[in-house]
Amino acid sequence: MRFAGMGNLLKVLTREIENYPHFFLDFENAQPTDGEREVWNQISAVLQDSESMLADLQAYKGAGQEIRDGENPKLEVLYTNFVILTNTKEKALQSLLESLTCPPYTPTQHLEREQALAKEFAEILHFTLRFDELKMRNPAIQNDFSYYRRTISRNRINNMHLDIENEVNNEMANRMSLFYAEATPMLKTLSNATTHFVSENKTLPIENTTDCLSTMASVCKVMLETPEYRSRFTSEETLMFCMRVMVGVIILYDHVHPVGAFSKTSKIDMKGCIKVLKEQPPDSVEGLLNALRFTTKHLNDESTSKQIRAMLQ
Repeated sequence: MRFAGMGNLLKVLTREIENYPHFFLDFENAQPTDGEREVWNQISAVLQDSESMLADLQAYKGAGQEIRDGENPKLEVLYTNFVILTNTKEKALQSLLESLTCPPYTPTQHLEREQALAKEFAEILHFTLRFDELKMRNPAIQNDFSYYRRTISRNRINNMHLDIENEVNNEMANRMSLFYAEATPMLKTLSNATTHFVSENKTLPIENTTDCLSTMASVCKVMLETPEYRSRFTSEETLMFCMRVMVGVIILYDHVHPVGAFSKTSKIDMKGCIKVLKEQPPDSVEGLLNALRFTTKHLNDESTSKQIRAMLQ
């Protein structure tokens, strides 16, 4: 699918990919046009704390002793992050989906014309996959929240005159505990947000949203597997970024589309996407393959081909 005059399309000579959308999505250098700037500025403000949040999560070593001593400074960092996450990332995703799916343009045209917004959409997905990878590697987070919640409950039994602040903290602790109890809490949050976006926008065909997701997956796959595209990235980290984004949109697609990403009628080339991941060093992609194995919705449906299931075993 090509649009005249865009100037950034590369003719790919090495393989036949005409069945899937393909163009170079400049994850490294895309800058907002005047038409994108208002939404871009809003999302940019949401994204600016992402790296520090991931650093806090990575640095978390457990707070069992502090909880026993009646203190919770480490948990308060995750508490603050939780409030920011639940209040902003979900709204940011829905705002981007609105911009990237609205008429009169097709999702492919949107992604190619509004590359700065597509990049921000990708950055939210990238953050989500990294957040969930770090959370899965650190069982102390969930264990500490469970212990903290039990401690609050005991304190309530022993002291019936708790102030309002403690009551609010108790309620928030319960919400946080449920959030961190999810295997992949941020993916769950974004999946729910995407599903909510589709159900709330009844005049917008669901295909607009699923086509946006499948187009992003296809573009990422083609950029990863095609030397002419890969050579335009200046950093190896951009390749990892591209892989995380591809997996993130596949998972969202699988949760939102009625028959999912693994069906024969899916607009995502799942065999191709899995093949691209399996061609990378195993240590760098095992978390992404596990995300496809354990956080998608339709992998184990009868309609999923045996070949795809075998590729993910």
